[in-house]
Amino acid sequence: MRRVVITGIGSINALGVGVGTFADGLHTARCAIERLTLFDPTHYRTSYAAEVRALPVPASVPLPVARRASRSDLLALIAADEAIEAAHLRRPVGAAGVVLGATTGGMYGREEYFRRGLVGERPLNGHALLPAPVSTSTDLLAQLYECSGPRLTVSTACSSGGNALGIAADWIRCGRADLVVCGGTDALCRMTFSGFNALQALDSVPCRPFDRRRAGLSLGEGAAMFVLEDLDRARARGATIFAEFLGYGISADAHHITQPRPDGAGALLAMQRALAESGIQPEDVDYVNAHGTATPLNDVIETRALKALLGARAHRVPVSSTKSMIGHCLAAAGAVEALACVLALRGGFMPATATLEEPDPECDLDYVPRTVRSQSLRTVLSNSYGFGGNNTSIVLRASD
Repeated sequence: MRRVVITGIGSINALGVGVGTFADGLHTARCAIERLTLFDPTHYRTSYAAEVRALPVPASVPLPVARRASRSDLLALIAADEAIEAAHLRRPVGAAGVVLGATTGGMYGREEYFRRGLVGERPLNGHALLPAPVSTSTDLLAQLYECSGPRLTVSTACSSGGNALGIAADWIRCGRADLVVCGGTDALCRMTFSGFNALQALDSVPCRPFDRRRAGLSLGEGAAMFVLEDLDRARARGATIFAEFLGYGISADAHHITQPRPDGAGALLAMQRALAESGIQPEDVDYVNAHGTATPLNDVIETRALKALLGARAHRVPVSSTKSMIGHCLAAAGAVEALACVLALRGGFMPATATLEEPDPECDLDYVPRTVRSQSLRTVLSNSYGFGGNNTSIVLRASD
């Protein structure tokens, strides 16, 4: 089987713009979940979210394209521009594939278009409705970087970004592409904020994964982009190899539209399949980046699944939730958290569960509370579980 490596990485989330800024935020365990300013949260259950405060348009993006782009599109373009540069690629990229995870698309722009009309403000240009579909971010990246390979948008709720990386690796392994630009992007909007409020799934303060006082998640936004490449091709062109993508596993809970299976069987199956595809055993896992949403059900059920996977080692394998710093980035979550794992592998540290202060007795693993921990890592596992029971786990390894 062809080996797949990561040769480009790019980032934007509430901690800031760029991979270096993200790494710094993880190292200091800085929580970027603050009062929402994108729209008025006064009448919602919570006023907190992990909001991206600045969207600097890359110089490589033509101004007409930037003006038509949705918030989700801009997040994707910013992260992709950094990833393409890190991979030392230039336009036209050529027969490269593009696969992104997305769920909200241009929803925020549509909301603003109709809101302004309802309240009598000067309406947005009708072009604001053009980037409405979730597929436009994928299409824009393929167009901008002239990628003529396969193109796909994945929308499996909160596992979308993780699935996008796995599909990209599949394309490379089966010979459909030698190089794929992939990742996830999602922006805050009233629809998702209202929906999670209606489900009473949001905490009134920044989320507290695995804490006994946890009362729900905090929504976030952002994008993480990668260049995945065949190892031999990467070596031949002298590319920097940030990590190796060993494998991924997917499963369906087949249980409930919003609630995970109480026994954690679906989550466990995704992890088992990821390890099997990667050719490793549970004892090879050095660290787990948990889905860790801070909802009452998810954290307990994920803990049970991890105990079933890791067995006697469960209490010795560090686990943490980076959602404690950047919130739940929805379709981008799996990609953003995969990037956190890449940075952990390269930097020799384990990100903290920054807001964990009072552990839940039912969540009794090592969740790296409050502060980052230095440790050399070889192999890491990252989990993403989405509404509808869409479970995805990916395995990454430090570059040789």
